[in-house]
Amino acid sequence: MGPAPLSPAVVIEDFVYLSGQVGIDPATGKIVEGGIEEQTRQTMENIKALLAAEGLTPDHVVKSLCFITDVANFTAMNGVYKTYFADPKPARSTVGIVLADPTLLVEIEVIAHRRAA
Repeated sequence: MGPAPLSPAVVIEDFVYLSGQVGIDPATGKIVEGGIEEQTRQTMENIKALLAAEGLTPDHVVKSLCFITDVANFTAMNGVYKTYFADPKPARSTVGIVLADPTLLVEIEVIAHRRAA
């Protein structure tokens, strides 16, 4: 499977839309070892890096959409996810889904606003 036909981030005026990120370590190109917590942490680090490239932080995130492959993992995913955001936390939806790669456990996309922080 080759690179996906998408942009990692799209900027429209003061909004930054990030494509869904997963637990792939950009240094190795491989899915991080471990379970939902490790994959969520790597996913959030990938989001932080994309935001930083636009001069933003997680404090600029106004909306997120989390996809998890097993809703039984919600509490563990949420435990890691919440450490990346100060109050007020962004609006969020979480959906149980099947991802294209069965070894991926979580995918998260976000919308950030330059003046939100």
